[in-house]
Amino acid sequence: MVVQTTFDQVEKEFGHLIRRIAVSYEADSGAAEELVQDIHFALWLALPSFRGQSSLRTFVARVATNRAVSHVRRSVRSPPSVELSENLPASESTPEHQAIAEDQQAKLIAAVQTLPLSLRQVALLTLEGLARADISEILGISVNAVAIRMSRARDVLRHNLEMKNDRTKRRVLG
Repeated sequence: MVVQTTFDQVEKEFGHLIRRIAVSYEADSGAAEELVQDIHFALWLALPSFRGQSSLRTFVARVATNRAVSHVRRSVRSPPSVELSENLPASESTPEHQAIAEDQQAKLIAAVQTLPLSLRQVALLTLEGLARADISEILGISVNAVAIRMSRARDVLRHNLEMKNDRTKRRVLG
């Protein structure tokens, strides 16, 4: 079955997903924008091969993740950056809630960026709301491996975020 989907439809429906994947792999805002463009180009090239064997969201996430991994492999020689984009969307209504949500999201993204690549991939795709079976298909690993990696990623993230909170409390109180 051939599925007719235009690039504009994909960009409109999955643009935020693509941007979040790029930002999770690249902390430098300029490099993240370049990665977004690389992902868009890869999708433009890959879209004609989409046959509907998976959901379009899964297809887009797979292409975006593969392109991001390639990007990381190419840039592994350069030192890591911890600068985050300040343009992360928040759904809270008040400016205070919005600032708190943006701060929490920035901390989570920073923590996810510190994970080893295999755990980062699973954590990011889980945060995007993809099911284990979809993640399994995207990464080419078993559903059980996805569950194990997610459990390990959750433990590492919890530990890292607790350590950061403890250090922050000591600075404020001390």
